[in-house]
Amino acid sequence: MTTTMATGTATAGPADVTAPVLFKAACPDCRGRFELASDAFRLAIGGSRRTTFYSFTCPDCRRAVRRPAGERIVELLTGGGVRTLRLHSG
Repeated sequence: MTTTMATGTATAGPADVTAPVLFKAACPDCRGRFELASDAFRLAIGGSRRTTFYSFTCPDCRRAVRRPAGERIVELLTGGGVRTLRLHSG
């Protein structure tokens, strides 16, 4: 998974508009490759590698995709504004 900044049109005025972050992703079912905005992802952070993952819906085949998320992926997704759910055990 990699991130890219979306290119947008410049606006006149003092407001500094930040371009949305796009993530390159792929579907293991239909093998589609695409870029998705941060709001298309969900990140779940659990107490172990097995319970830390991200998910999204493939825009091509509409299947739910769930992939493991290591430390670097967690860092990229949280830095890009992906909604995060922290799973607690106990």
